[in-house]
Amino acid sequence: METNPQKFVDKFMAELIAKNPGEPEFHQAVREVVESLAPYVVKHPELQELKILERMAEPERIIIFRVPWLNDEGEIQINRGFRVQMNSAIGPYKGGIRLHPSVNLSIMKFLAYEQVLKNSLTTLPMGGAKGGSDFNPKGKSDAEVMRFCQSFMTELQRHIGPDTDVPAGDIGTGGREIGYMFGQYKRLRDEFTGTLTGKGLGWGGSLLRPEATGYGLCYFVKQMLATKGDSFEGKTVLVSGSGNVAQYAAEKAMRLGAKVVTFSDSKGYIYDPEGMTEEKIAYVKNLKNVIRGRISEYVNQYPQATYYPGERPWGVKCDIALPCATQNEINGEDARKLMANGCMCVGEGANMPSTPEAIEIFISNKILYSPGKASNAGGVATSGLEMSQNSMRLKWTAEEVDERLKGIMSDIHAACVKYGTQEDGYVNYVIGANVAGFMKVADAMIAQGCC
Repeated sequence: METNPQKFVDKFMAELIAKNPGEPEFHQAVREVVESLAPYVVKHPELQELKILERMAEPERIIIFRVPWLNDEGEIQINRGFRVQMNSAIGPYKGGIRLHPSVNLSIMKFLAYEQVLKNSLTTLPMGGAKGGSDFNPKGKSDAEVMRFCQSFMTELQRHIGPDTDVPAGDIGTGGREIGYMFGQYKRLRDEFTGTLTGKGLGWGGSLLRPEATGYGLCYFVKQMLATKGDSFEGKTVLVSGSGNVAQYAAEKAMRLGAKVVTFSDSKGYIYDPEGMTEEKIAYVKNLKNVIRGRISEYVNQYPQATYYPGERPWGVKCDIALPCATQNEINGEDARKLMANGCMCVGEGANMPSTPEAIEIFISNKILYSPGKASNAGGVATSGLEMSQNSMRLKWTAEEVDERLKGIMSDIHAACVKYGTQEDGYVNYVIGANVAGFMKVADAMIAQGCC
């Protein structure tokens, strides 16, 4: 048994990379977890003997399939579909479907791996999975999106179900796409079950599900700030992204007294020195969710704002940064800008939005920093609550769902503090989240034997 943590990490990662070549996002996600768990694992030889970490890094099942569909011109298009069912030790697989040109096997595996620990942290009985396609819904007509979603679900439906695998939305997969997928699933299977979450309120969806990831992020950051006797009140906040998570994170931060000054998309970011209002956020929701436009159009409506094409917002002076766009959107240079401009808290709303170099800078500066698996878990937690409502044929009020969401985020924060508090009193939320999430999954895997 290896007793040196660094040697354990080096050997583990060398074997993982050799077995999974050309998958940098997956390597990055696993390394971040293994580095924080290594001191714990080397003290517990049974975990090495049973190869728990090795088994967790090997998906239980990977499904890759062809998705043919017709565009509006009657031309055949072909995309690739994925579902990575990573771990079902504590419950049926649960995780979103991402529709974006960048989707590949490495990204699917990294997201599924993160999802295992994230779902464990919620305390709900959900395993981890992720799926998606390299299909780009932007610029497509509703009819084209429907035909793609129906083709995608025609294959995926063989591998999912309410007690097997329950997909949800993610980047590129909103209410429209979930509706088309659910309709096709229902037609093929002749059953109305809670097989997908993020459904419409009139057909099995949960109140507060669209808001949950952004709201949950702010509830988590509020708890982080409270450890320093601080709050959102009067703070300047940067939000990246302008989709579902970003919109509701900005909304909740504003309602908690903060001044939110940025939104972004893949083409650039806007800076509004006056800060967001309910009216401005409603405009962004309509722009991105209904019109499906670009964030650059914001400055046409609000000319006091400035649009910065091809840039990210991390050079703007702030107190709190909430990255809510995509993976690796904050690099080392961005992190140094945030530190130089006085940022004292980074709460991740996206999955793995900070590079390893950026994380090292945040932690070495002893700022409040939370990894996405902890602070963005509100979305999948509320998906779990939607599953419960579907199983019981009940619908909870928004207040009931919100109270449960607050409780779950509070419990996740408490677990991170319990396992992440260092000797000097600094809370390393990365270690806290990884250890807390790992222990529950490891215990279940040990109890269930070699499987």
